[in-house]
Amino acid sequence: MSSDEPRRGLSVDLKPHAYDPLGQPEFFESVVSRRVIAFIVDFIILAIPVVFLAMFIFVAGVITLGLGFFLYLLLWPAAVIWALVYYGTTLGGPHSATVGMRVMDLEMRLWYGAPMYGLLGAVHPVVFWISVSVLTPLVLLAPFFNHRRRCLHDFLCGTVVVNNEDRAEALRPRRPPPAPSPV
Repeated sequence: MSSDEPRRGLSVDLKPHAYDPLGQPEFFESVVSRRVIAFIVDFIILAIPVVFLAMFIFVAGVITLGLGFFLYLLLWPAAVIWALVYYGTTLGGPHSATVGMRVMDLEMRLWYGAPMYGLLGAVHPVVFWISVSVLTPLVLLAPFFNHRRRCLHDFLCGTVVVNNEDRAEALRPRRPPPAPSPV
């Protein structure tokens, strides 16, 4: 193929990993434990509106003499839609982190360092729940066997969870000031 002919086919630019666990360990320090706490915070944030909706449906069922209980059929789809919207907007937002992750000074990035986008933010928890359902919680052991502390669903989605820049800066070892040069 000569250089004058147009290129056909798929062009793939392979990008290097943005975060080096050996050269920049501050981005990965205590990520796994902080991620568990962030998950609990996010679970509570997701559960509160669902519990209130369930209580509302119960009251509506009592008032309508049982007819309102059929609204419970909509509770599961509403909870799933709420979770997808929550993760899609928070992970795809400017901070690339859910509320729980922001509380714990974490952020999710694409493996090459780019911020998350909404669709991948919504797909990531779906892949998490499918992988945990199919492969049991043993998939959560993956972070203990790789340097970037990525779970199985992070590998599948091409993401990495790191400490945000402020936390990484606080964890970065301070270098002593240079010694004065002899005159």
